[in-house]
Amino acid sequence: NESHQWSLRDAHDSLAVSMAYLAAYNAKKMGVRDYVSQYMFNTPPGTTPVMDIAKMLAKNELICTLEDDNFRVYREVRAGIAHFGAHGDWAKGQLAASGVISLALHPHILHVVGFSEGDHAVFPDELIESCNIIHGMLRDCLHGMPDFSEDKTIQKRKIELIEETGVLLDALKEMGIREGRNGFSDPEILASAIEKGLLDAPHFRGNKYLCGQITTGVINGGYDVMDPETGNRLTEKERIQKLKL
Repeated sequence: NESHQWSLRDAHDSLAVSMAYLAAYNAKKMGVRDYVSQYMFNTPPGTTPVMDIAKMLAKNELICTLEDDNFRVYREVRAGIAHFGAHGDWAKGQLAASGVISLALHPHILHVVGFSEGDHAVFPDELIESCNIIHGMLRDCLHGMPDFSEDKTIQKRKIELIEETGVLLDALKEMGIREGRNGFSDPEILASAIEKGLLDAPHFRGNKYLCGQITTGVINGGYDVMDPETGNRLTEKERIQKLKL
């Protein structure tokens, strides 16, 4: 769940991808053999399906680099609670649509979220109805669907996010090297990265233990870092240079 906890706080997409990798890395380091990676779609709200699929494919591709005979990865997909509308029939459509795009990850597990969550915590009858909506979607879409992952725009964004994630992870690794520690797993290095803004999200603003100086926004359907003065997009290299770590 680590990655989408950041996205729920409006973190930019390359940071969400980085956190997905770090969570899997630390699980493997701790001896986990069977790892269920959960992918929450539609988060932050406003993310378009094209950019959503690209972000999840980037997460999965990086996580799968960790696989070996002792570390197996399973994909669990789910809809994002924050994107559901309060109107029941509208939310039912959103649930089905989210399910369709999540099939691009060829999931092992499809986690059903109650359509009512945009208005209230799901009741048993609503949860059963939600499961039936997804069963209906699967009946029509499980076989013979076009492969969304082959879309050129999705592939371009996926590659971009993997490259941007590499820049962020390299900066984190360097923080660790300077202290003679593993920047991907040492708790003090990770805490320092959060305090100094290398790992940051807009919702951290106002918390004295965090940074919260980052500005993110929707650009072409994806979440990226923005220069608060110009509104222009910042790459990870540009953002990290401004931090003067």
